[in-house]
Amino acid sequence: MTQAAAPIVRNVDARHRYEILVGEVTAGFTAYRDREGQRVFFHTEIDDAFAGQGLASVLVQEALSHVRASGKRIVPVCPYVAKFLKKHEEFTDLTDPVTPEILQWLETTLAR
Repeated sequence: MTQAAAPIVRNVDARHRYEILVGEVTAGFTAYRDREGQRVFFHTEIDDAFAGQGLASVLVQEALSHVRASGKRIVPVCPYVAKFLKKHEEFTDLTDPVTPEILQWLETTLAR
């Protein structure tokens, strides 16, 4: 029996997202935009073919650990990232609240 390849998470800065790869296949991503020392996460998606394998959790855990290492703060606009943070209090110290200003900024940024 062959062992499935461990998923790999990579930051694709040019695309403003972290991707999770299973073998050679991109199984999903969490998208962000950077704002004054904050990394604003706004969307997380796992391909249906990879659903139910816990990949979103692995992806977000790695992404948030990368944010910590980079010295930025987290703003969880994405509902999945917000839910993850409720269960993983080790990231509370670098989480900023989602404010109307941030939502307005994000909307303007994504509309460009």
